[in-house]
Amino acid sequence: MNQNPQKRLPRIAASSYLNTAPLIWSFIYGSQRESVQLFTDTAPARCAEMLARDEVDAALVPVIEYHRLPNVAIVPDVCVGSRSAVRSVVIASRVNNLKKVRRVALDNSSRTSVALVKIIFREFLGFEPEWETSPPDLKSMLARADAALIIGDPAMKIPRDKFRVFDLATLWHDYTGLGFVFAMWMVRTSNATVVRANDFAGARDEGLAHLEEIAAQHADRIGLSRNEIRDYLTRNIAFQMDEEMKKGLQLYFDLAHKHDLIQTSRVLEFATF
Repeated sequence: MNQNPQKRLPRIAASSYLNTAPLIWSFIYGSQRESVQLFTDTAPARCAEMLARDEVDAALVPVIEYHRLPNVAIVPDVCVGSRSAVRSVVIASRVNNLKKVRRVALDNSSRTSVALVKIIFREFLGFEPEWETSPPDLKSMLARADAALIIGDPAMKIPRDKFRVFDLATLWHDYTGLGFVFAMWMVRTSNATVVRANDFAGARDEGLAHLEEIAAQHADRIGLSRNEIRDYLTRNIAFQMDEEMKKGLQLYFDLAHKHDLIQTSRVLEFATF
């Protein structure tokens, strides 16, 4: 007999990148730790696939998936974004000028970042290089291409003295004057009642109040100092989607539609709890 969906624990998924840590700390260690069944250690694109297949009720997914997933709504106020420099979503190259790039290797772990790279070249730089999809290994990527898209924790460890590193949030801000939203919690509208009791904004606030613990937990795994981690999570990442961030998100969707990266530019629909 199937378990009553109103009685089971909500199933939620998120990647294990450092920039998700404050959003899921409460569900692992904090006040909401027994309130959900949490799936981590999976790529952002995989989280979207789990949500599409109804394997989870909510997931922290790349924002481009909002236009690819039917019957989902956005959890309001919470995001993974950046107002200027994000550090963990970059183009690495041995070429100093992006206008000289002829081929780009793309880490497809996040379709949002792939679409953003294409928008930057098509809309802002005015040309399109060749694209190829590649596992996220910088050495092998640059053996075949002039530049490589790298996301997540590995992007922060690229030696800046050996490669020219272009921060995608910085490029976006330079051209638009706006911040950029990379990921959001999304819920299946048919399962919204299952996650209604979970406080995603409260989980964010609780996580941000425990940055010392988060820095200690991740320092050895990532290979960054505690100070670097705290700086990244407070200066580079924005976890609240204010009006300026919403404007940036809507512009991203409009440009993605203009360049045929999504079929339509949907109005933002937020879940009500």
